[in-house]
Amino acid sequence: MDSGLIGKIEKAKWYAQDHSRVILLKFTVLFHGDHSDHALTFDNGRWHCECAFYASHQTCSHTMAVDTQFSSMLPVGLSAPS
Repeated sequence: MDSGLIGKIEKAKWYAQDHSRVILLKFTVLFHGDHSDHALTFDNGRWHCECAFYASHQTCSHTMAVDTQFSSMLPVGLSAPS
């Protein structure tokens, strides 16, 4: 194996242990709810869920749950469910 690649693998392992190096900006997750699955998106600091409760309240149990799970990787000050 190439010695340069070995160094990159070691650096990647070190990076992976430091969660402060990664900030999620835009992504989609599939949430398996009790009654059905829901696609949630995070973009520009805001969550969006396709469930009916979110449509009328701009928050829901799905966005609150994933916000908690990903909070350490979301931009500071933008991780509140909305």
